[in-house]
Amino acid sequence: MTLHLAVALDGAGWHPAAWRAEGVRPDRLFTAGYWAELVLEAESGLLDWVTFEDSLALQSSRFDGQDERLDQVRGRLDAVLLASSLAPLTSRVGLVPTTSTTHTEPFHVAIGIASLDHVSRGRAGWRPRVSARPDEAAHFGRRVFPPLDLVDPAVTAHVGRLLEEASDAVEVVRRLWDSWEDGAEIRDVPTGRFIDRDRLHYIDFQGEWFSVRGPSITPRSPQGQPLVTVLAHDTLPYEFAARGADVVYVTPRDREDAEAVVGRVRAAEAAVGRTGPALRVLADIVVFLEGPGAGPGRKERLDDLDGAELESDAFVFSGTPEALADLLLAWREAGLDGYRLRPGVLPHDLTAITRGLVPELRARGAFRGAYETADLRGRLGLTRPAGRYERAS
Repeated sequence: MTLHLAVALDGAGWHPAAWRAEGVRPDRLFTAGYWAELVLEAESGLLDWVTFEDSLALQSSRFDGQDERLDQVRGRLDAVLLASSLAPLTSRVGLVPTTSTTHTEPFHVAIGIASLDHVSRGRAGWRPRVSARPDEAAHFGRRVFPPLDLVDPAVTAHVGRLLEEASDAVEVVRRLWDSWEDGAEIRDVPTGRFIDRDRLHYIDFQGEWFSVRGPSITPRSPQGQPLVTVLAHDTLPYEFAARGADVVYVTPRDREDAEAVVGRVRAAEAAVGRTGPALRVLADIVVFLEGPGAGPGRKERLDDLDGAELESDAFVFSGTPEALADLLLAWREAGLDGYRLRPGVLPHDLTAITRGLVPELRARGAFRGAYETADLRGRLGLTRPAGRYERAS
């Protein structure tokens, strides 16, 4: 079985001092050319997809709100718009932007991701995430959120409610994606009918957080249901992923932990009564790869620049592509389907993945030699689902 490999792109890389590393051009971070080069590099390495980070507040070294640091990258381009601008430049790599489910209307998300699937010809995905921070809520003025204290039971309940809201948001988006039947656009010039109105459907969703009638304004996209991916660290997020996602990113610390995490994901699927294909489970790993012009100690030098050792929710790997290949193949035995790698510094660690790690995995028979399918769902062995409102015929 070959591994699935995705890459998480964010700013100058996942190390907060990455923008100060040799070879990085921080003046290009907000240019289309910078992102185009990264995504084309990922496609040249035959990677499954790339994800684009996004949030509703500036980046911070604190999990619970803004900091006062001026020595780290702050600011992002809108992930959905960025992915859509890159779609015409690529032909095979998947494009998976992140959006918040907490302060963003699911109708807008549904048409944005469906449009991305159209312009990419079936390579779109989506990573929904919750926005629990009070400073993010303050941008909109509709809700007041408590300070994030992870040991406070009230905050745990608050995050749980946001995940319930997120589950409803994903359900609304999925229903809107199905609200146009395949073939609803008949474009019949002699009769003057562009669409068959009987093939557009109200979704009539009524829930605690959303009341959405539908239909969408965007026709059903090439994949029918673009890929939904979720980052999860614990039971409630695992259950959120099990309810509505196709892929879950997890953050084990070693092989034994990976086996335990996969078991918890499968338990979450059973707990929510998941039907259909099992979640594809990909482990997130932050990577600093040695290669031409970059020997040992690169991460430590970046730590010195930042004034602290890198802290991450995901396992941090430093070493050669060969050693990383050993780790990926060892962890795979725990039941993982693949990995989402977070390059520590861009573009260095991305090119080390595509030009160092990928050939090493291919030589071991663990990675593809060519893209086998054009669509993202097919790459994971997922079929194009029939629309839930399709008329019996």
